[in-house]
Amino acid sequence: MILPLSSPQCAEGLEDLKDLLYDKYEIDAYGFLEARGGLRLQEDPYEKSTSIGEMRLQTDLSRDFERVELKIKFDLLGDTVLEEVDLDLRDLNLSFSPMDFMDLKVGRQVLTWGTGDLLFVADSFPKDWVSFFIGRDTEYLKAPSDAARVSLFFDLFNLDLVYIPKFNGSVYIDGSRLSYWNPLLGRIAGRDFIFHDRKPDDFGTDSEYALRLTKNIEGTELALYGYYGFWQTPEGVDPLTPVLIYPELSILSASIRDALFGGIGHLELGYYDSRDDDSGGNPNIRNSEFRFLVGFERELSQDFTGGIQYYLEYMQDYEEYEANLPQGMNKKDEYRHVLTLRLTKLQMNQNLTLSFFTYYSPSDADGYLRPNLNYKINDEWTAEMGGNIFFGSDDHTFFGQFRKNTNAYASLRYSF
Repeated sequence: MILPLSSPQCAEGLEDLKDLLYDKYEIDAYGFLEARGGLRLQEDPYEKSTSIGEMRLQTDLSRDFERVELKIKFDLLGDTVLEEVDLDLRDLNLSFSPMDFMDLKVGRQVLTWGTGDLLFVADSFPKDWVSFFIGRDTEYLKAPSDAARVSLFFDLFNLDLVYIPKFNGSVYIDGSRLSYWNPLLGRIAGRDFIFHDRKPDDFGTDSEYALRLTKNIEGTELALYGYYGFWQTPEGVDPLTPVLIYPELSILSASIRDALFGGIGHLELGYYDSRDDDSGGNPNIRNSEFRFLVGFERELSQDFTGGIQYYLEYMQDYEEYEANLPQGMNKKDEYRHVLTLRLTKLQMNQNLTLSFFTYYSPSDADGYLRPNLNYKINDEWTAEMGGNIFFGSDDHTFFGQFRKNTNAYASLRYSF
């Protein structure tokens, strides 16, 4: 799988194509060619022993037309695990400024906001949890949306408005690549039970709306957020089918970020209103909840940084949830706590990055470790290796269900 990357003819061909696009069409072209492979570290009867095996070509094109910029970014992916070739269109949009105080971006784009480090309260946009758990680059945790985004800049505040005409949704764990806890079977399942979903897909009717209002006061970043749409992952099930469904959801949240004790502190809080289950008594739909996130990061020594976070999910209408829970189904906690730690060390003139990120939930008694080593060989070549290590005492908790998916991976990338 590495041989095509090591071919000088391949590298020279990519550089020649890049120069041709700019010289003849004034198109800026960037990208990379990457081979990535990984194996499970535990035997999983429901999945392949290969956790990831792929060749990826990413192409990032942009062209300025005076006041308008066109951007196209796509990945051509050969996947040996699912035995398919896929085209992943990540960007296809136009950006322009119709007025001095307004920016507008229309088309396919990756949307993100909030202050959390791999934890999300205000960020209601799609994620790709499969990519995250199998060892793809962290870039692929954020999935694209087909949206129109308007940014308005005023002296008093700035305002972002997002309209997504048809629900996009996150890439969830369905069993095709990662095993998971199946509440219908009462056990871990995988390729033996692919959990299908039914997405809201009416254009103009099943829409999503989001806004962000921001203000910087002497270095303190304040923000208010709103969202009206659906749960991004299928947090409901139709018991008659059975297929997973996406209940309606509204979010109201706020964040603050500021310098603190020689580092940066941040805080987010939000209320998730699960509109299809106002009373909390429907066991097939996730209840409303409050979410809280606080974190701090700073440099611990030269080229060595650390960060910690505390995250809380507080389920609403818990008594109604308990009273209507079917007999034999595992009960969720009213309060779910998660702690995270990030450590990052740069060495060898900052060409070698050693990082370690961990989640631990004291309420679920489970966790997830993400060690990573990234070495920049030169301006074009980068090598990486890492792992996704899950642990927990119960099969039905969030991280505990993925124990058999623990894996190690490595990659080699040529950038152009």
